[in-house]
Amino acid sequence: MPDASQTTLLYQSLRVAILDLDLAPGQRLTERGLEAEWGASRTPVRAALARLEGEGLAQRVGRGWIVSPIDLDELEALAEFRETIESAVVRLAVQRATDAELGALEAQLRTPHSAEVPNEAHIGPDFHVELAKLSGNHFLVSAVEGIMTRLARTRWLEVRVTSGGEVAGNEHEDILRALIARDAAAAAELAVAHIRHTMERVTDSLRTNRRGFTARGMAIVGKQTPPQQQRR
Repeated sequence: MPDASQTTLLYQSLRVAILDLDLAPGQRLTERGLEAEWGASRTPVRAALARLEGEGLAQRVGRGWIVSPIDLDELEALAEFRETIESAVVRLAVQRATDAELGALEAQLRTPHSAEVPNEAHIGPDFHVELAKLSGNHFLVSAVEGIMTRLARTRWLEVRVTSGGEVAGNEHEDILRALIARDAAAAAELAVAHIRHTMERVTDSLRTNRRGFTARGMAIVGKQTPPQQQRR
């Protein structure tokens, strides 16, 4: 098998395993172990890990690798970035999206799966990515895709322990209604509120369940300390 094919296969398989949390945040990845498991040579293994590193899903630690921990500081920075990017997205979408495109996005929201559960092997397109496409700006689409990748695991954890998926779905519908009404200011305001509410739900969930996640081998890092530790 050519190295390029090995790299792609290994990258895609590891990516799904990381996003689905089959490989836990903080879990060690060894080049030799991956070589043996996949029958791959060192070059495609390193290339696959480098691609994952570029997406924020793997990290170098010394001479080895780990699955990137969930970083609470990074979540805060991403929320700030999202507000800027997605405000621009919805304002451009109001101007550029056709009625047919908005209707297609509305139909997507009516599908039975939850757009907030990022199991890439089992769900359809992400609402935020599809919304970004309506901006007609491929740089914005790329930015939103990168953000959603970095948020995928925390979104999964949040939905598993709260009703966040249902709440987010309602907020998506509110944003879409503003788009259909061609109200750019309202759409941008709703997008920012949705991002902030999502951040609050995610951080509250991680704080509340941090010990449980850690006990399951999931590394959570960052300056935000659970309340019970703050009291010590």
